[in-house]
Amino acid sequence: RQMCIRDRIKEGFSFCGLSRAVFLDEEARRLEKWLNKSYNGEMGYMARNFDKRVDPRLLVPGAKSVISLLYNYYTEARQIDSKAPKISSYAHGEDYHFVIKRKLKELFKGIQNKIGQVEGRVFVDSAPVLDKAWATRSGLGWIGKHTNLINDKIGSWFFLAEILVDFELEYNKPFSKDLCGTCTRCIEACPTAIDIPNFIRKISTGNLKGSAKDILSQNIMAVSYTHLTLPTK
Repeated sequence: RQMCIRDRIKEGFSFCGLSRAVFLDEEARRLEKWLNKSYNGEMGYMARNFDKRVDPRLLVPGAKSVISLLYNYYTEARQIDSKAPKISSYAHGEDYHFVIKRKLKELFKGIQNKIGQVEGRVFVDSAPVLDKAWATRSGLGWIGKHTNLINDKIGSWFFLAEILVDFELEYNKPFSKDLCGTCTRCIEACPTAIDIPNFIRKISTGNLKGSAKDILSQNIMAVSYTHLTLPTK
């Protein structure tokens, strides 16, 4: 089973880590404190399904293992208009939810074909899953000053995805080191000039609502992700 899952990385994922599906005690306390301070801003969904968010066994009954995956999103595509709001590199091309969900389903089907009857569910940033916590527990990296996961081989240019399955595996050791040290390159490079002590508050209350025209008419320095539905002629 272990080798089968490792071999399936050829589906397009860069790294794979394995961890036991358990209640996330430390993360639950941290999330509760974060919510009590209203740091989720307009992200009301973060307050929903709290129990499932910190215990994957409630999200997928019978789940025993969490398979964490990294999918590289680096692209050579660059914006032409230097004066336009900066669009994150990962927003170029097709919606990543669709792209990765297809690959996850292919991966899960391959596991089923190789192992046999397996129950599980795939996730990519669209369900109450603490993906960074699971990636860290799976040994895939540590949380940097920009609050994103950093992998010591490929940095942080990747999406996180998970598969919850109903069988046990040999699990990776959690990534316990913080390799950032005194480095502040992510802060210096950030187009919004983040202030670390207030970073979480700022990103949580800075959600934008309205049409693309309304959003882009504001004096915004960077847009993380914008999905536009263009009118037909």
